[in-house]
Amino acid sequence: MSSKAQFTPPSLVLATIGLSLATFMQVLDTTIANVALPTISGNMGVSSDQGTWVITSFAVSNAIALPLTGWLSRRFGEVKLFMWATLLFVIASFMCGISTSMPELIGFRVLQGMVAGPLYPMAQTLLIAVYPPAKRGMALALLAMVTVVAPIAGPILGGWITDSYSWPWIFFINVPIGIFATLVVRQQLKERPVQTSRQPMDYVGLITLIIGVGALQVVLDKGNDLDWFESNFIIIGTAISAIALAVFIIWELTDKHPVVNLRLFAYRNFCFGTIVLVGGYAGFFGINLILPQWLQTQLGYTATWAGLATAPLGVLPVLMSPFVGRYATKFDLRILAGLAFTFIGASCYMRSGFTTDVDFFHIAMVQLFMGAGVALFFMPTLTILLSDLPPQQIPDGSGLATFLRTLGGSFAASLTTWIWDRRAIQHHAYMSENVNVYAPATRHAIDQLGGANPSTYAKLEQMVNGQAFMLSTVDYFIMMTWIFAGLIVIVCFAKPPFAAKAGPEAAGH
Repeated sequence: MSSKAQFTPPSLVLATIGLSLATFMQVLDTTIANVALPTISGNMGVSSDQGTWVITSFAVSNAIALPLTGWLSRRFGEVKLFMWATLLFVIASFMCGISTSMPELIGFRVLQGMVAGPLYPMAQTLLIAVYPPAKRGMALALLAMVTVVAPIAGPILGGWITDSYSWPWIFFINVPIGIFATLVVRQQLKERPVQTSRQPMDYVGLITLIIGVGALQVVLDKGNDLDWFESNFIIIGTAISAIALAVFIIWELTDKHPVVNLRLFAYRNFCFGTIVLVGGYAGFFGINLILPQWLQTQLGYTATWAGLATAPLGVLPVLMSPFVGRYATKFDLRILAGLAFTFIGASCYMRSGFTTDVDFFHIAMVQLFMGAGVALFFMPTLTILLSDLPPQQIPDGSGLATFLRTLGGSFAASLTTWIWDRRAIQHHAYMSENVNVYAPATRHAIDQLGGANPSTYAKLEQMVNGQAFMLSTVDYFIMMTWIFAGLIVIVCFAKPPFAAKAGPEAAGH
């Protein structure tokens, strides 16, 4: 590493722009489709929960590819891997844009997620390598800023593109960005010394991981449509997933070169830190998936306005991130993480008081409030989970935490949509039982809507459906309030000191 650390590109600014742009593009793609889901689902003729596959297929394949990053970088070199991953991401994005059916789009999203796997870890590694030691903290703060801004920009950009042009353009915009980033990185880093080595690949671990996680995601995504364990498909899928994951865990704990080093969970802070990271990120991901969908499908927001309503979430993280990075270590990080969960949990409690009459300003202000929690979330939890690992295990720990965090987001997307739809159906059934033409309240509502005719009954059904989803949304946010309260308790089990043992790698996102 010493020879690589001395390398300085012709222009540090250009190298940083190239690496950051590719990272921005990849992180943006985790959320840019969120507000476009109702439009994509409608155009493809599928239900909203089937549309969620556009999100989950990307996240799962991205998570599965993450553990391969270390092996690929040692085999082919960091710069070459980064450039090829970016170019393949561009091609996969273009193919997503020209897809004409949901299976086709999901297939290309899987490919897109898979080739995106190495982008963030490689951008981080290369930034650390090209910056002088004294300025590496600044480089990583910039990268952290990119990863905070991109998910916020996603819904706004996705909404504007969907409303002003058409949804395929949310994928086509990656083409010029990716090509530019590749050309810049190649120009700036082509002279960087490369050291490659052939290391054994843990094929058993990789194959069981793909089968286990893939089957579990299919079960979560298809369960609602197939009535869960009433379906042989779901029963068989669950059995395959359980067996594959059991083999995976046993193999990884005994193999000399595991693709995922599960033995790291023996370290206390890594164990509890990873639990709160995955739980907190999964909750954050679910909230940002359900909110735009509810605003569009139930409150009649356009994709652009749904994006703007959720956007204030990013204001405080952008303003606070430099200060959190500089001063956080002066405090007990468990307190900061606890404050993060308190802010996010309180924002969920506020949303549980929403009605169908809630205005844009109120929604935006709650998002702004939640942003304070997001700003305090990542840095303390990452520092806690890496704090008790030996220095040589820091890269593995960072990689494993990123893998599980990405997987958590994917599973949260499926479960969130399922819970939301399921509770809406239950509320609809309950309310429908109490709506009959003989009840005075129902007769009054029918008179108000224009008398007994098919169009009035359709309006009445629409009102009941809207209220059912409103109650389901309230239920979801009450549940999330309790989950974040639970995370405050879990983070207290971590044990000081939380000082990082390794250099800049410990700041890995």
